[in-house]
Amino acid sequence: MSLYSQLGQRAAANNPIRIGLIGAGKFGSMYLAQIPRTPGVHLVGIADLSPDTARANLARVGWRAEQSQAVSAQAALSSGATWITDDWKALVSLPEIDVIVECTGNPVAAVEHCLEAFARGKHVVNVTVEADAFCGPLLGRKAAQAGVVYSMAFGDQPALICDLVDWARTCGFPVVAAGRGHKWLPHFSESTPLTVWGNYGLTPEQAERGGLNPKMFNSFLDGSKPSIESCAVANATGLGVPSNGLLYPPASIEDIPYVTRPISEGGVLERKGMVEVVSSLEADGRRIPYDIRMGVWVTIEAETDYIKNCFEEYNAHTDPSGRYFTLYKRWHLIGLEVGMSVASVALRGEATGVATDWVADVVATAKRDLQAGEMLDGEGGYTVWGKLQPAGKSKQLGGLPLGLAHNVKLLRPVKKGQCVVWDDVAIDTNTPAYKVRREMESLFQKHTI
Repeated sequence: MSLYSQLGQRAAANNPIRIGLIGAGKFGSMYLAQIPRTPGVHLVGIADLSPDTARANLARVGWRAEQSQAVSAQAALSSGATWITDDWKALVSLPEIDVIVECTGNPVAAVEHCLEAFARGKHVVNVTVEADAFCGPLLGRKAAQAGVVYSMAFGDQPALICDLVDWARTCGFPVVAAGRGHKWLPHFSESTPLTVWGNYGLTPEQAERGGLNPKMFNSFLDGSKPSIESCAVANATGLGVPSNGLLYPPASIEDIPYVTRPISEGGVLERKGMVEVVSSLEADGRRIPYDIRMGVWVTIEAETDYIKNCFEEYNAHTDPSGRYFTLYKRWHLIGLEVGMSVASVALRGEATGVATDWVADVVATAKRDLQAGEMLDGEGGYTVWGKLQPAGKSKQLGGLPLGLAHNVKLLRPVKKGQCVVWDDVAIDTNTPAYKVRREMESLFQKHTI
Protein backbone atom coordinates (compact mmCIF):
# COMPACT_ATOMS: atom_id res chain seq x y z
CA MET A 1 0.00 0.00 0.00
CA SER A 2 1.27 3.48 -0.82
CA LEU A 3 2.34 5.84 1.95
CA TYR A 4 -0.33 8.30 0.91
CA SER A 5 -3.07 5.66 1.26
CA GLN A 6 -1.77 4.75 4.69
CA LEU A 7 -1.72 8.41 5.72
CA GLY A 8 -5.33 8.66 4.58
CA GLN A 9 -6.25 5.70 6.73
CA ARG A 10 -4.53 7.25 9.74
CA ALA A 11 -6.45 10.47 9.13
CA ALA A 12 -9.78 8.63 8.82
CA ALA A 13 -9.10 6.76 12.05
CA ASN A 14 -8.16 9.99 13.84
CA ASN A 15 -4.80 8.38 14.61
CA PRO A 16 -2.23 10.68 13.03
CA ILE A 17 1.52 10.31 13.12
CA ARG A 18 2.55 12.62 15.94
CA ILE A 19 5.64 14.69 15.18
CA GLY A 20 7.99 16.89 17.13
CA LEU A 21 10.18 19.34 15.22
CA ILE A 22 13.42 20.71 16.69
CA GLY A 23 14.51 23.80 14.80
CA ALA A 24 12.24 25.98 12.70
CA GLY A 25 14.73 27.72 10.43
CA LYS A 26 14.80 27.62 6.63
CA PHE A 27 14.73 23.84 6.20
CA GLY A 28 12.22 23.40 9.00
CA SER A 29 10.04 26.12 7.53
CA MET A 30 9.90 24.33 4.21
CA TYR A 31 8.62 21.21 5.96
CA LEU A 32 6.17 23.32 7.98
CA ALA A 33 4.74 24.66 4.72
CA GLN A 34 3.68 21.13 3.73
CA ILE A 35 2.30 19.83 7.03
CA PRO A 36 -1.18 21.44 6.76
CA ARG A 37 -1.45 19.89 3.29
CA THR A 38 -0.57 16.36 4.38
CA PRO A 39 -3.23 14.00 5.79
CA GLY A 40 -2.60 11.76 8.76
CA VAL A 41 0.07 13.82 10.51
CA HIS A 42 -0.07 16.10 13.54
CA LEU A 43 2.80 18.40 14.41
CA VAL A 44 2.39 18.33 18.17
CA GLY A 45 5.20 20.71 18.97
CA ILE A 46 8.08 22.83 17.75
CA ALA A 47 11.15 23.40 19.89
CA ASP A 48 13.24 26.39 18.87
CA LEU A 49 15.67 28.61 20.75
CA SER A 50 13.55 31.54 19.57
CA PRO A 51 9.83 30.76 19.78
CA ASP A 52 9.04 34.19 18.33
CA THR A 53 11.13 33.40 15.27
CA ALA A 54 9.37 30.07 14.93
CA ARG A 55 5.99 31.86 14.99
CA ALA A 56 7.21 34.36 12.42
CA ASN A 57 8.31 31.54 10.15
CA LEU A 58 4.95 29.82 10.54
CA ALA A 59 3.27 33.01 9.39
CA ARG A 60 5.76 33.29 6.53
CA VAL A 61 4.83 29.83 5.20
CA GLY A 62 1.10 30.44 5.50
CA TRP A 63 -0.02 28.89 8.78
CA ARG A 64 -3.14 30.36 10.32
CA ALA A 65 -2.44 31.90 13.73
CA GLU A 66 -4.82 29.54 15.54
CA GLN A 67 -2.89 26.49 14.32
CA SER A 68 0.03 27.33 16.61
CA GLN A 69 -1.76 28.69 19.65
CA ALA A 70 -1.69 25.59 21.88
CA VAL A 71 -0.56 26.75 25.33
CA SER A 72 0.84 23.37 26.32
CA ALA A 73 1.69 19.97 24.94
CA GLN A 74 -1.49 18.49 26.33
CA ALA A 75 -3.53 21.28 24.77
CA ALA A 76 -1.90 20.51 21.42
CA LEU A 77 -2.59 16.79 21.75
CA SER A 78 -6.26 17.34 22.57
CA SER A 79 -6.96 20.09 20.03
CA GLY A 80 -4.79 19.11 17.07
CA ALA A 81 -2.97 22.45 17.21
CA THR A 82 0.78 22.94 17.69
CA TRP A 83 2.68 23.89 20.83
CA ILE A 84 5.80 26.07 20.53
CA THR A 85 8.51 25.91 23.18
CA ASP A 86 12.19 26.63 23.70
CA ASP A 87 12.58 23.40 25.71
CA TRP A 88 13.55 20.60 23.34
CA LYS A 89 13.79 18.06 26.15
CA ALA A 90 10.17 18.69 27.10
CA LEU A 91 9.16 18.01 23.51
CA VAL A 92 11.24 14.85 23.14
CA SER A 93 9.99 13.46 26.44
CA LEU A 94 6.32 13.50 25.38
CA PRO A 95 5.18 9.84 25.31
CA GLU A 96 2.71 10.51 22.50
CA ILE A 97 5.35 11.70 19.99
CA ASP A 98 6.18 9.12 17.30
CA VAL A 99 8.86 10.91 15.26
CA ILE A 100 11.35 13.65 16.04
CA VAL A 101 12.53 15.70 13.08
CA GLU A 102 15.94 17.15 13.99
CA CYS A 103 16.30 20.31 11.95
CA THR A 104 18.68 22.60 13.84
CA GLY A 105 21.68 22.45 11.52
CA ASN A 106 23.87 22.37 14.65
CA PRO A 107 25.76 19.05 14.56
CA VAL A 108 26.84 19.04 18.20
CA ALA A 109 23.32 19.76 19.43
CA ALA A 110 21.81 17.35 16.91
CA VAL A 111 23.72 14.38 18.32
CA GLU A 112 22.38 15.12 21.79
CA HIS A 113 18.85 15.47 20.42
CA CYS A 114 19.09 12.16 18.55
CA LEU A 115 20.45 10.25 21.53
CA GLU A 116 17.73 11.57 23.83
CA ALA A 117 15.06 10.71 21.28
CA PHE A 118 16.37 7.14 21.01
CA ALA A 119 16.33 6.85 24.79
CA ARG A 120 12.69 7.98 24.77
CA GLY A 121 11.70 5.46 22.11
CA LYS A 122 11.29 7.97 19.28
CA HIS A 123 12.14 7.53 15.64
CA VAL A 124 14.39 10.29 14.29
CA VAL A 125 14.54 11.94 10.89
CA ASN A 126 17.85 13.79 11.02
CA VAL A 127 18.02 16.77 8.69
CA THR A 128 21.34 17.83 10.23
CA VAL A 129 23.51 15.78 7.89
CA GLU A 130 26.62 17.45 9.34
CA ALA A 131 26.11 15.24 12.42
CA ASP A 132 25.49 12.17 10.31
CA ALA A 133 28.77 12.75 8.48
CA PHE A 134 30.93 12.41 11.60
CA CYS A 135 29.03 9.81 13.64
CA GLY A 136 26.07 8.55 11.57
CA PRO A 137 27.15 4.88 11.62
CA LEU A 138 27.05 4.81 15.41
CA LEU A 139 23.81 6.80 15.57
CA GLY A 140 22.26 4.22 13.27
CA ARG A 141 23.51 1.40 15.49
CA LYS A 142 22.28 3.07 18.68
CA ALA A 143 18.84 3.62 17.16
CA ALA A 144 18.59 -0.05 16.19
CA GLN A 145 19.63 -1.08 19.70
CA ALA A 146 16.84 1.13 21.07
CA GLY A 147 14.32 -0.43 18.69
CA VAL A 148 13.69 2.76 16.73
CA VAL A 149 14.51 4.03 13.24
CA TYR A 150 17.13 6.66 12.46
CA SER A 151 16.89 8.17 9.00
CA MET A 152 18.30 10.74 6.64
CA ALA A 153 15.79 13.30 5.42
CA PHE A 154 14.18 12.84 2.01
CA GLY A 155 14.40 16.00 -0.07
CA ASP A 156 17.98 16.50 0.99
CA GLN A 157 20.28 15.07 -1.63
CA PRO A 158 21.84 12.19 0.35
CA ALA A 159 18.51 10.42 0.87
CA LEU A 160 17.60 10.95 -2.78
CA ILE A 161 20.94 9.49 -3.87
CA CYS A 162 20.44 6.52 -1.55
CA ASP A 163 17.03 6.01 -3.15
CA LEU A 164 18.60 5.87 -6.62
CA VAL A 165 21.29 3.47 -5.42
CA ASP A 166 18.63 1.25 -3.87
CA TRP A 167 16.64 1.32 -7.12
CA ALA A 168 19.70 0.25 -9.09
CA ARG A 169 20.70 -2.58 -6.79
CA THR A 170 17.13 -3.82 -6.39
CA CYS A 171 16.88 -4.04 -10.18
CA GLY A 172 20.11 -6.03 -10.31
CA PHE A 173 22.41 -3.31 -11.63
CA PRO A 174 25.91 -2.77 -10.22
CA VAL A 175 26.41 0.85 -9.16
CA VAL A 176 29.44 2.36 -10.85
CA ALA A 177 29.05 5.79 -9.29
CA ALA A 178 26.45 7.95 -7.58
CA GLY A 179 26.27 11.51 -6.41
CA ARG A 180 24.93 14.99 -6.82
CA GLY A 181 25.62 18.12 -8.82
CA HIS A 182 27.26 21.32 -7.67
CA LYS A 183 28.41 24.68 -8.94
CA TRP A 184 32.15 24.33 -8.45
CA LEU A 185 35.44 26.00 -9.24
CA PRO A 186 38.54 25.21 -7.15
CA HIS A 187 38.83 28.71 -5.65
CA PHE A 188 35.34 28.38 -4.14
CA SER A 189 37.00 26.42 -1.33
CA GLU A 190 38.25 29.80 -0.09
CA SER A 191 34.79 31.43 -0.13
CA THR A 192 33.48 33.11 3.02
CA PRO A 193 30.08 34.45 4.07
CA LEU A 194 31.16 37.82 2.66
CA THR A 195 31.68 36.48 -0.85
CA VAL A 196 29.04 33.77 -1.01
CA TRP A 197 26.14 35.46 -2.83
CA GLY A 198 28.07 36.65 -5.85
CA ASN A 199 29.62 33.23 -6.34
CA TYR A 200 26.40 31.38 -5.58
CA GLY A 201 24.35 33.33 -8.10
CA LEU A 202 21.96 35.28 -5.86
CA THR A 203 21.75 38.96 -5.02
CA PRO A 204 21.91 40.01 -1.37
CA GLU A 205 18.29 41.17 -1.78
CA GLN A 206 17.15 37.72 -2.93
CA ALA A 207 19.00 36.15 -0.03
CA GLU A 208 17.38 38.50 2.49
CA ARG A 209 13.92 37.92 1.01
CA GLY A 210 14.32 34.17 1.44
CA GLY A 211 15.73 34.46 4.95
CA LEU A 212 18.87 32.69 3.71
CA ASN A 213 21.81 32.25 6.06
CA PRO A 214 25.09 33.26 4.32
CA LYS A 215 27.21 30.90 6.44
CA MET A 216 24.93 27.97 5.71
CA PHE A 217 24.81 28.68 1.98
CA ASN A 218 28.56 29.20 1.93
CA SER A 219 28.94 25.67 3.28
CA PHE A 220 27.42 24.52 -0.02
CA LEU A 221 29.59 26.75 -2.15
CA ASP A 222 32.95 26.07 -0.50
CA GLY A 223 32.64 22.32 -0.95
CA SER A 224 31.88 21.48 2.67
CA LYS A 225 28.28 20.44 2.13
CA PRO A 226 29.00 18.35 -0.99
CA SER A 227 31.69 16.55 1.01
CA ILE A 228 29.37 16.08 3.98
CA GLU A 229 26.57 14.75 1.82
CA SER A 230 28.87 12.47 -0.17
CA CYS A 231 30.22 11.13 3.12
CA ALA A 232 26.70 10.36 4.32
CA VAL A 233 25.94 8.53 1.07
CA ALA A 234 29.15 6.50 1.23
CA ASN A 235 28.49 5.45 4.82
CA ALA A 236 24.92 4.46 3.95
CA THR A 237 25.61 2.61 0.70
CA GLY A 238 29.15 1.30 1.08
CA LEU A 239 30.31 3.18 -2.01
CA GLY A 240 33.93 4.30 -1.85
CA VAL A 241 35.27 7.85 -1.89
CA PRO A 242 38.19 9.41 -3.80
CA SER A 243 41.52 9.02 -2.03
CA ASN A 244 42.22 12.77 -1.91
CA GLY A 245 38.88 14.53 -1.98
CA LEU A 246 36.12 15.05 -4.50
CA LEU A 247 37.18 15.71 -8.10
CA TYR A 248 34.12 17.68 -9.33
CA PRO A 249 34.41 16.65 -12.98
CA PRO A 250 32.52 19.15 -15.18
CA ALA A 251 29.77 17.51 -17.21
CA SER A 252 26.35 18.07 -18.69
CA ILE A 253 23.70 15.49 -17.86
CA GLU A 254 24.41 13.93 -21.24
CA ASP A 255 28.07 13.51 -20.35
CA ILE A 256 27.67 12.03 -16.85
CA PRO A 257 27.94 8.41 -18.09
CA TYR A 258 31.13 9.42 -19.91
CA VAL A 259 32.95 10.95 -16.94
CA THR A 260 31.66 8.63 -14.18
CA ARG A 261 33.57 5.64 -15.51
CA PRO A 262 36.90 4.30 -14.26
CA ILE A 263 40.03 6.10 -15.42
CA SER A 264 41.01 2.96 -17.30
CA GLU A 265 37.91 3.38 -19.46
CA GLY A 266 38.12 7.12 -20.08
CA GLY A 267 36.38 8.44 -16.98
CA VAL A 268 37.61 10.00 -13.73
CA LEU A 269 36.94 7.29 -11.13
CA GLU A 270 39.79 5.53 -9.36
CA ARG A 271 37.64 2.40 -9.50
CA LYS A 272 34.03 1.34 -9.89
CA GLY A 273 31.65 1.85 -7.00
CA MET A 274 32.36 5.39 -5.79
CA VAL A 275 30.65 8.64 -4.88
CA GLU A 276 31.44 11.79 -6.83
CA VAL A 277 30.07 15.29 -7.42
CA VAL A 278 29.59 16.67 -10.94
CA SER A 279 30.27 20.36 -11.55
CA SER A 280 27.91 22.59 -13.52
CA LEU A 281 30.81 24.84 -14.57
CA GLU A 282 33.66 24.24 -16.98
CA ALA A 283 37.16 24.79 -15.58
CA ASP A 284 37.21 28.27 -17.16
CA GLY A 285 33.94 29.22 -15.43
CA ARG A 286 31.59 28.77 -18.40
CA ARG A 287 28.19 27.40 -17.46
CA ILE A 288 27.43 23.94 -18.81
CA PRO A 289 24.06 23.70 -20.60
CA TYR A 290 21.54 21.26 -19.12
CA ASP A 291 23.48 20.73 -15.93
CA ILE A 292 22.80 18.60 -12.84
CA ARG A 293 23.63 21.38 -10.35
CA MET A 294 20.51 20.92 -8.21
CA GLY A 295 20.00 17.23 -8.83
CA VAL A 296 21.23 13.71 -8.11
CA TRP A 297 22.30 10.79 -10.30
CA VAL A 298 23.42 7.18 -10.37
CA THR A 299 25.52 5.50 -13.06
CA ILE A 300 24.94 1.78 -13.61
CA GLU A 301 26.56 -0.85 -15.79
CA ALA A 302 25.17 -3.39 -18.24
CA GLU A 303 27.04 -6.55 -17.30
CA THR A 304 25.87 -8.61 -20.27
CA ASP A 305 25.42 -8.04 -23.97
CA TYR A 306 21.70 -8.67 -23.58
CA ILE A 307 21.32 -5.84 -21.06
CA LYS A 308 23.53 -3.59 -23.19
CA ASN A 309 21.27 -4.33 -26.17
CA CYS A 310 18.20 -3.48 -24.08
CA PHE A 311 19.74 -0.08 -23.34
CA GLU A 312 20.14 0.45 -27.07
CA GLU A 313 16.69 -0.82 -28.03
CA TYR A 314 14.96 1.52 -25.59
CA ASN A 315 17.10 4.54 -26.52
CA ALA A 316 18.79 4.81 -23.13
CA HIS A 317 21.57 7.38 -23.38
CA THR A 318 24.85 5.68 -22.55
CA ASP A 319 28.57 6.22 -22.90
CA PRO A 320 30.12 5.22 -26.28
CA SER A 321 30.59 1.62 -25.14
CA GLY A 322 26.86 1.28 -24.56
CA ARG A 323 27.51 -0.22 -21.13
CA TYR A 324 27.22 2.74 -18.76
CA PHE A 325 23.88 4.48 -18.21
CA THR A 326 22.96 7.32 -15.86
CA LEU A 327 19.55 7.79 -14.27
CA TYR A 328 19.05 11.21 -12.75
CA LYS A 329 16.66 13.47 -10.92
CA ARG A 330 17.43 17.02 -11.96
CA TRP A 331 15.90 18.81 -8.97
CA HIS A 332 15.44 18.30 -5.26
CA LEU A 333 12.92 20.19 -3.17
CA ILE A 334 14.73 20.07 0.17
CA GLY A 335 12.43 20.50 3.17
CA LEU A 336 9.29 20.31 1.05
CA GLU A 337 9.94 16.56 0.69
CA VAL A 338 10.65 15.60 4.32
CA GLY A 339 7.15 14.14 4.68
CA MET A 340 8.37 11.11 2.71
CA SER A 341 10.85 10.28 5.46
CA VAL A 342 8.35 10.86 8.26
CA ALA A 343 5.81 8.59 6.60
CA SER A 344 8.35 5.89 5.70
CA VAL A 345 9.78 5.79 9.22
CA ALA A 346 6.43 5.82 11.01
CA LEU A 347 4.38 3.61 8.68
CA ARG A 348 6.91 1.20 7.20
CA GLY A 349 9.60 1.27 9.83
CA GLU A 350 12.09 2.02 7.05
CA ALA A 351 14.73 4.72 6.89
CA THR A 352 15.16 6.79 3.75
CA GLY A 353 18.90 6.27 4.02
CA VAL A 354 20.92 5.33 7.10
CA ALA A 355 24.64 4.91 7.71
CA THR A 356 25.65 1.29 8.26
CA ASP A 357 29.47 1.43 8.16
CA TRP A 358 32.24 3.98 8.55
CA VAL A 359 33.57 4.31 5.01
CA ALA A 360 34.13 8.05 4.71
CA ASP A 361 34.87 11.14 6.77
CA VAL A 362 34.98 14.92 6.28
CA VAL A 363 38.07 16.59 7.72
CA ALA A 364 38.33 20.29 8.57
CA THR A 365 40.83 21.90 6.17
CA ALA A 366 42.34 25.38 6.44
CA LYS A 367 40.98 28.02 4.02
CA ARG A 368 43.99 30.24 4.71
CA ASP A 369 47.03 30.18 6.94
CA LEU A 370 45.62 29.88 10.47
CA GLN A 371 47.42 31.01 13.60
CA ALA A 372 47.53 29.54 17.09
CA GLY A 373 44.80 31.09 19.23
CA GLU A 374 42.30 31.51 16.38
CA MET A 375 38.82 30.06 16.77
CA LEU A 376 37.56 27.68 14.11
CA ASP A 377 34.05 28.57 12.96
CA GLY A 378 32.93 25.35 11.28
CA GLU A 379 31.46 24.69 7.86
CA GLY A 380 30.68 27.68 5.72
CA GLY A 381 32.73 30.06 7.82
CA TYR A 382 35.96 31.99 7.45
CA THR A 383 38.52 29.45 8.68
CA VAL A 384 37.93 25.90 7.41
CA TRP A 385 36.15 23.89 4.74
CA GLY A 386 35.41 20.17 4.64
CA LYS A 387 37.50 17.71 2.62
CA LEU A 388 36.11 14.24 1.90
CA GLN A 389 38.50 11.46 2.92
CA PRO A 390 38.38 7.65 3.22
CA ALA A 391 37.67 6.85 6.87
CA GLY A 392 40.90 4.91 7.29
CA LYS A 393 42.97 7.78 5.95
CA SER A 394 41.21 10.23 8.27
CA LYS A 395 41.75 8.01 11.29
CA GLN A 396 45.40 7.48 10.43
CA LEU A 397 45.83 11.24 10.08
CA GLY A 398 43.93 11.99 13.27
CA GLY A 399 41.71 14.34 11.29
CA LEU A 400 39.34 16.68 13.09
CA PRO A 401 35.84 16.07 11.69
CA LEU A 402 34.33 19.22 10.26
CA GLY A 403 31.18 18.76 12.32
CA LEU A 404 33.21 19.26 15.52
CA ALA A 405 35.21 22.25 14.21
CA HIS A 406 32.76 24.82 15.64
CA ASN A 407 33.95 27.35 18.21
CA VAL A 408 37.18 25.40 18.73
CA LYS A 409 40.50 27.07 19.57
CA LEU A 410 43.66 26.30 17.60
CA LEU A 411 46.68 25.39 19.69
CA ARG A 412 49.18 25.66 16.83
CA PRO A 413 49.36 27.11 13.32
CA VAL A 414 47.83 25.28 10.36
CA LYS A 415 48.87 26.10 6.79
CA LYS A 416 46.33 26.83 4.04
CA GLY A 417 45.13 23.58 2.49
CA GLN A 418 46.33 21.48 5.41
CA CYS A 419 43.93 19.21 7.30
CA VAL A 420 43.35 20.09 10.94
CA VAL A 421 44.01 17.22 13.36
CA TRP A 422 42.85 16.53 16.91
CA ASP A 423 46.21 17.62 18.35
CA ASP A 424 45.86 21.04 16.70
CA VAL A 425 42.87 22.06 18.81
CA ALA A 426 41.53 22.41 22.32
CA ILE A 427 38.13 20.74 22.24
CA ASP A 428 35.43 20.11 24.82
CA THR A 429 35.62 16.39 25.47
CA ASN A 430 32.46 16.33 27.58
CA THR A 431 29.87 16.78 24.84
CA PRO A 432 27.83 13.77 23.71
CA ALA A 433 28.92 14.54 20.14
CA TYR A 434 32.62 14.21 20.99
CA LYS A 435 32.04 11.04 23.00
CA VAL A 436 29.97 9.41 20.27
CA ARG A 437 32.58 10.24 17.65
CA ARG A 438 35.41 8.75 19.72
CA GLU A 439 33.27 5.69 20.49
CA MET A 440 32.61 5.23 16.78
CA GLU A 441 36.32 5.37 16.00
CA SER A 442 36.95 2.52 18.42
CA LEU A 443 33.98 0.38 17.36
CA PHE A 444 34.20 0.58 13.58
CA GLN A 445 37.48 -1.14 12.80
CA LYS A 446 36.84 -1.83 9.11
CA HIS A 447 38.25 1.19 7.28
CA THR A 448 39.05 1.86 3.66
CA ILE A 449 42.21 3.77 2.69
